[in-house]
Amino acid sequence: MKKAAITRLNILQKAFELIYSKGYLTTSIDEILATTHVTKGAFYYHFKNKDEMGIAIINELLKPTFEATFLKPLASGGDPVQIIYDMMQEILMDNEFLKVEYGCPAANFTQEMAPWNTDFTKALNDLSAAWKDAIIACIENGKKDKNIRPDVKADQVAIFIMSGYWGIRNIGKLSNSKTVYLVFLKQLKEYLQTLR
Repeated sequence: MKKAAITRLNILQKAFELIYSKGYLTTSIDEILATTHVTKGAFYYHFKNKDEMGIAIINELLKPTFEATFLKPLASGGDPVQIIYDMMQEILMDNEFLKVEYGCPAANFTQEMAPWNTDFTKALNDLSAAWKDAIIACIENGKKDKNIRPDVKADQVAIFIMSGYWGIRNIGKLSNSKTVYLVFLKQLKEYLQTLR
């Protein structure tokens, strides 16, 4: 990797750490510069402004992690009830990247930036749509394999699961405890069984 690419990646990674813990709007470029030890000129060489950097964080850092964590498990094949539950268990209880006290990075960006910035809205909508489509495909495969009832509406299940995830992430963030995740997972398991 070339020096410029290393510098750019360093800016993105350090800026993400600050933004994830403090919030996008309250993290200044000066704080990012102090943390990354790059000059203002170097920052503006790579990004024309903070928002361009924020979009790059979503597309270059969050998206690959999102694909591995939220999408790949759903495409693994098998019983959708177990696949969806195991994915959620991993995301909430075992994933070291996603911190309970900071919530979901994509949800945080959505709350802070989507109402004000169409570029953020598009990047975040792309993530959301990909997850929804992956859940729908998982459910539809389960219907073909007769693991899911034929009358189940996969798009409604997907929205329900996604909204449950984002909601429990916010509750976990408020309580700073994974205990609430256990309550959610118990109810999710019961709900998923109704799809059979």
